[in-house]
Amino acid sequence: MTNEAWLKLPTVKEVPLQEAKGDKAVCGVCEHRCHIAEGKRGLCQCRANIGGRLYTLTYGDISAIESRPIEIKPFFHFWPGSSALTFSTWGCNLKCPWCQNYHLSKNLPEPGEGCFIPPERIVERALHAKDQGLCISFNEPLMLFEYSLDLFPRARKAGLYNSYVSNGYMTLEALGMLAKAGLDGLKIDIKGGPEAYKKYCKAKEEFVWRNAKAAKGLGIHVEMVNLIIPTVNVDDIQEVVRKHLEFVGKDTPLHFTRYHPEYEFYEPGPDIKVLEKAVHTARDAGIRFVYVGNVRGHRNENTICPECGEVLIVRDGPSVSSYNVKDGKCPKCGSLIPIVGKYDIGERQTLAKKDK
Repeated sequence: MTNEAWLKLPTVKEVPLQEAKGDKAVCGVCEHRCHIAEGKRGLCQCRANIGGRLYTLTYGDISAIESRPIEIKPFFHFWPGSSALTFSTWGCNLKCPWCQNYHLSKNLPEPGEGCFIPPERIVERALHAKDQGLCISFNEPLMLFEYSLDLFPRARKAGLYNSYVSNGYMTLEALGMLAKAGLDGLKIDIKGGPEAYKKYCKAKEEFVWRNAKAAKGLGIHVEMVNLIIPTVNVDDIQEVVRKHLEFVGKDTPLHFTRYHPEYEFYEPGPDIKVLEKAVHTARDAGIRFVYVGNVRGHRNENTICPECGEVLIVRDGPSVSSYNVKDGKCPKCGSLIPIVGKYDIGERQTLAKKDK
């Protein structure tokens, strides 16, 4: 199949953020801003220059899909206890050698062989499964950027929330378009400091923190996750904490998650004490909600009132076993606890249907 023949496929759609520069087209979706020649693809391999214009090759090409707890993302302050229809496509715009979902992110889209699911079917499937929202995850959701712009308004109209589990490397223009379309929640993975990004991910750290701050300014709920890899970013923890306070503030949740060997990276995972020390460092600096991830049953999976120490939400991995936040406050001391969405939200879709 020729590149021109791809244009007839439902998974191929023109990229809304692009400009011509000489004999190349410049992609404006992520901060690599690839200059793509005729017949070539960008770094992510998901957008191609066909006839001088850029087209995504992954529009609605769904590689995996299932209902999952929102806590598994992890989102701990965003519709707790809810379930999100979670799905992905192919490819990625970063080069992390420890990728946990490399079977998706390192595989390239093949036009003509994709599994196309139209946006309205995603919404229908979520409602049928009694999910409360959508989450684009597994691989980098920016690979479904164009699809998100069509899907999110439909999902919101149906009473569903929209969320991304992302590396945060989008352009400000792309972030603004996602916010306008209906992006409600954004989980951003922090890989470490500038050198970690440069050496392992072939990217620049500055854009990620900038985008986290911008997302909060757009009214999007943000949570930050730092995957701790002993030989890569342990020495960056204090800098991550400092930038977290500078860019997203003390009330934005920060998760320190435990790496395990995967894909092309075989260094052993960190001792739990390294994660616990990171939590203490963050709390001592003033971050109010700090968590440990990928250590099931750890006490720092729970949400604790930063003022009085009351245990507010008890978690067992991706499950909420106890919820004790009352009207957005600690029931013991009355401190405000920033959480988006009610814990009991089964009525949300019913109300949305009545509004139609």
